[in-house]
Amino acid sequence: QVQLVESGGGLVQPGGSLRLSCVASGMSSGSIFSTYTMNWYRQVPGKQRELVALIRSGGLTDYTDSMKGRFTISRDNAKNTVYLQMNSLKPEDTAVYYCKAFHPYGGTYWGQGIQVTVSS
Repeated sequence: QVQLVESGGGLVQPGGSLRLSCVASGMSSGSIFSTYTMNWYRQVPGKQRELVALIRSGGLTDYTDSMKGRFTISRDNAKNTVYLQMNSLKPEDTAVYYCKAFHPYGGTYWGQGIQVTVSS
């Protein structure tokens, strides 16, 4: 059973930085972590969950326009971990951030989410 556990959220002042981590476990030998596309999403109350960034199995990345230049997604396949480095944080970045793993044969899995609050 695949599990994703996020960490690293919390309260930060505007202009500050946070690094989120998402550790995956339970992936089968037929679809190991390195073969999954890993994603970060975020959601605020009353709004749809939105894609923040993704990183494919080969390392190619993609970002939602409003996050380009401020957020960086990366992965460490040896640690089954994906990261989201967030810099120059703004109050509008306040949200619950979710990790998602996708594999065309392995399935889609979500973490439980972690709160990020940007406030002075």
